[in-house]
Amino acid sequence: MPVAGNRIFVQHAPCGSLWQPPLACLVIGLLMLVLSACASRPGPEVLTPVGAAVPGARIVTVYVATTRERSAPEQNVFTTGRAAALNYAEFAISIPPGHRTGEIEWPGTAPDPATSFVTVRQTVLDEAAFRQRVRGRSGRDGRDVGVFVHGYNTNFQEALFRLAQLSADSQPDTVPVLFAWPSEAAITGYVADREAVTYSRDYLAQVLSMLARERSVRNVAVIGHSMGGWLTMETLRQLRLQGRDEVLKRLQVVLAAPDIDLDVFRTQVAAVGPMSPPLTVLVSKDDWALAASSRLSGGRERVGTLDVADARVQAVARQAGLRVVDITALEPTDTFNHDRFVAFAAIYSAVAPRSGAEDGLRQAGAFVFNAAGTVLSAPFTLVGQALSGQPAR
Repeated sequence: MPVAGNRIFVQHAPCGSLWQPPLACLVIGLLMLVLSACASRPGPEVLTPVGAAVPGARIVTVYVATTRERSAPEQNVFTTGRAAALNYAEFAISIPPGHRTGEIEWPGTAPDPATSFVTVRQTVLDEAAFRQRVRGRSGRDGRDVGVFVHGYNTNFQEALFRLAQLSADSQPDTVPVLFAWPSEAAITGYVADREAVTYSRDYLAQVLSMLARERSVRNVAVIGHSMGGWLTMETLRQLRLQGRDEVLKRLQVVLAAPDIDLDVFRTQVAAVGPMSPPLTVLVSKDDWALAASSRLSGGRERVGTLDVADARVQAVARQAGLRVVDITALEPTDTFNHDRFVAFAAIYSAVAPRSGAEDGLRQAGAFVFNAAGTVLSAPFTLVGQALSGQPAR
């Protein structure tokens, strides 16, 4: 994604001041972004069903609500155009037997369910069918629904397969719903993407309201990544200003590396007010993508690069009822340190039930989450234990 924070951290080859990196460093960073855009990206062909899954594969069914236009009325191929009404779909994605946690094993020119993610089934839905399918998956006992709001420079299939991976690795009992907005999926599309998320606010509010009304749904967890975090916060603000408190009470919200101007975030939080459980913000001090976003925004600091060791951040988190969690210690899967939330989701879901981490993170404040799954509160008071069961040092 673009980039935030008015700081760029280079661990192996530092360039200049942390606060004013020289032009050479910025050029190198932007060049890396451009080169990454030249790499091949999955096209709509990965949405074509390939047949039955293989033994040992897992099937993840993802439900989609999107403001993207369809390329044709009865096809689940979506363009960068903005739809006049929500489009709905269902995809069954096969996860290969040898899948590695946190990764998406993309199919090649000849998709093989034994080694890669593949689509095994897809269905065009209308709103009534979408609601019926989600209700059916929730069952009589009720299940949580997880809504993923992707970030900038992301095409439809990338968002779809990412949610399938997150569901398989972290919350297999949660019903996954993708809210896909019409990103240009291009490095040069930052401004267009910002306008596209603004266009999509009413529609995300519509989806969240719909899910919150379903009695079979226990809770609605919302994960907004990067620019999707801005869309999520704007939607929460809108729901509060409209008096839709009954919807907000059903939501559990996580902002992962949010690409949000810090001052804008303050006004959003003031309008939304405290949430229960507290709204969670996942931050990294060395997020290159957010550093670029900050540069594009005139040096304005981004929320996703907040420093939890700063006493002011700790105080604001407690006063505003926020959980700010530093996940810098986790390994990213991209070269810009922007998607550490993928590792967080997998580790947290594994360690929380037996480590006390979940209870520790139910309170507002600023925390550090390390690679072993230990949750520390600033200034480093233990509230959880490591995955190994040993106290943190």
